[in-house]
Amino acid sequence: MSARTVSLLLTAVLVLYFVLLGGRAVALFRDGSPAAVGLGVGVILLPLVGAWVAWSTLRFGVRTQELGRRLQAEDGLPDTSELPRMPSGRVDRAAADAFFEDFRAEAEAAPGDWRSWYRLAVAYDVAGDRTRARESMRKALELAD
Repeated sequence: MSARTVSLLLTAVLVLYFVLLGGRAVALFRDGSPAAVGLGVGVILLPLVGAWVAWSTLRFGVRTQELGRRLQAEDGLPDTSELPRMPSGRVDRAAADAFFEDFRAEAEAAPGDWRSWYRLAVAYDVAGDRTRARESMRKALELAD
């Protein structure tokens, strides 16, 4: 199953969950007691926050994919296929660190180029640092706009 199909399926399940939560909130509002109304407000806020998180995550993924396609069309995506891997499928730590250093130096040399930040994000991901990978990808998106 493709990542896109999984994303759409999970989003549909999340929407169903939000609808069910909305129904619970309405039931709490109908009760009328201050405690129930307060809980109803809390329950109605959960789907709103959840919808915002889902929207921003999906938007980030779509924009990242678009940049990846642009970079691939320029033949600028980093090749990770030759990196040695452990039995788990993760890239060997020493190889990931060496791979990362090349792209860190590139991003330092060209801090205004979205392509170097995109490649740095890939390098962070290969090295297992997802938080910094997302930060670097956000920087690439910001520079590409």
